[in-house]
Amino acid sequence: MPTMGGMYEERLTVPRSWWLLSVALGLSLALIMLRFSGVGALVGLVVGVAGGAAALSGYGSARIRVVQGSLVAGQARIPVAALGAAEVLNPKEAVAWRSVKADPRAFMLLRSYVPTALKVEVTDPADPTPYLYLSTRSPQKLADALARAAAAERGAERGR
Repeated sequence: MPTMGGMYEERLTVPRSWWLLSVALGLSLALIMLRFSGVGALVGLVVGVAGGAAALSGYGSARIRVVQGSLVAGQARIPVAALGAAEVLNPKEAVAWRSVKADPRAFMLLRSYVPTALKVEVTDPADPTPYLYLSTRSPQKLADALARAAAAERGAERGR
């Protein structure tokens, strides 16, 4: 989702239905612990649900942001000056680029539950990464934000 000043921020949260997995984990642990005691079953339920929820929250906490002349994708921070053309990938193309067309040197922020993606060329000659593959629910908005950030960087360079 775009924010003020041409910025962009998106959190790649897990689908709501996945939260049922933490309940299932809790119930499974409760059934296992029921063999020992009722209190053990209750502890298993609480620990399972909490542990599953923490794992899902952590997995779904990956963010993509365009801020201060940089693309921040997960733990990576890349200046927009080092990026080239961005290609919006529909669901079919996204599957191809994360499987049969994938380059092992590419940086991938991949979430299989997000059907669309953006492929961004890396133009920095010192960086062996050929492109970035970013799972995103709004690939066109992300591409537009990168274009605005790159234009702002070029304008700032000319002004110096």
